[in-house]
Amino acid sequence: MDENGVTIQVVAALLYRENRLLVCQRKENGSFPLKWEFPGGKVERGEGNLAALCRELREELGIEVLSATEIFRHKHLYPDRTEVDLTFFRVDDYRAPVANRVFQQILWVEVQRLKELDFLEGDLPLIEKLARQEPGF
Repeated sequence: MDENGVTIQVVAALLYRENRLLVCQRKENGSFPLKWEFPGGKVERGEGNLAALCRELREELGIEVLSATEIFRHKHLYPDRTEVDLTFFRVDDYRAPVANRVFQQILWVEVQRLKELDFLEGDLPLIEKLARQEPGF
């Protein structure tokens, strides 16, 4: 929960290209500086998860999501007592080339190399599932 006792709804995307996943590094002057994450962000009031995903990817990467499938959901409590409810989607189809609009850097990384990067804690359960090559991911 945040300082107001509210769970923050967050969506994130798995975008694949040639058996690699897109990962994004946060800017050094923001929250969780230089941590890696999957693209996405907070769900705004009155917005559904899929609509939030489409909006965030348009803002962050300049792409239009044409098809996405929810694949994993979990809650994570950060040490500062911030609770996030994360919903991860596999983006099955999108239009426009990926462009870095807001991050320090973006990379296309092989799944087995994800553990080499310093990811946000909330993403680690998904990374474990990806490493185990669970179906649907």
